[in-house]
Amino acid sequence: MHSLREVISQAAKDKKAVGHFNVSNIEGLWGVFRAAQKSGAPVIIGVSEGERGFIGVRQVAALIKSLREEKDYPIFLNADHTYSFEKVKEAVDAGFDAVIFDGAELLSGENAKVTKRCVEYARASGRDVIVEGEVGFIGRSSKVLDSIPAGVKITGEFLTKPEEAAEFVERTGVDLLAPAVGNIHGMLKGGRDPNLDIERIKLIRQAAGVPLVLHGASGNSAEDIRSAIAAGVAMVHVNTELRVAYKNALKKSLQDNPDEVAPYKILKPAVQAVEKAVTEKLTIFGWS
Repeated sequence: MHSLREVISQAAKDKKAVGHFNVSNIEGLWGVFRAAQKSGAPVIIGVSEGERGFIGVRQVAALIKSLREEKDYPIFLNADHTYSFEKVKEAVDAGFDAVIFDGAELLSGENAKVTKRCVEYARASGRDVIVEGEVGFIGRSSKVLDSIPAGVKITGEFLTKPEEAAEFVERTGVDLLAPAVGNIHGMLKGGRDPNLDIERIKLIRQAAGVPLVLHGASGNSAEDIRSAIAAGVAMVHVNTELRVAYKNALKKSLQDNPDEVAPYKILKPAVQAVEKAVTEKLTIFGWS
């Protein structure tokens, strides 16, 4: 079986993107995994600090390892949006395949300093752990929003600059880079998110020399996501859309079956809703 590094590298060559889907429980995991299997796509399960706290750090690592070994399938685990070296270390020690240090809100020097420390720890782990860094703040929310998140600015002067990305990669040695290119975390209510700066993505990819990651893709149009992949994005994150699909399906299931008390029956439509949402995204990412 190919490593995550090899999977990302091949996806970039093929102008595809590896889907990164966040989960908070085993129902979400099954929804993502079943969609991946049917599409024949490798897949990354993302768990933020909050999601890891809910599931359990070592517990989610054991779940992913068991699926990969039992099904002989390229499913990988990423410590999404991690805000301290200590939490990155915890994920590496637990057996995660990838980690993200999110220092986008820090001063650039401090962001690079901590990111480099994370890279050095991952390299010394004895395993091939992918490390991603972030340059440019796009918010923290995974909700449906009324407006652009507070503190996020999407005009050109505030987005990641190619030379800034190149310097960050050189200083830190990261394997992947998540830039701010007009994307936001969460998704806007009543319409799609702002358009992505595709030309900026292309220039950043050329300058940085590493595959790029698109965060906050729940609200972006299919056209924008495909263009971003063609320009150099090799991994795409989706979370909010899955949460919305899960919640709506669960709400309907409870309303339609008020006397049901078996969780596995109540939750089945939520699993199916996540699977459907992931299948649609994987098609956009180039997998069918």
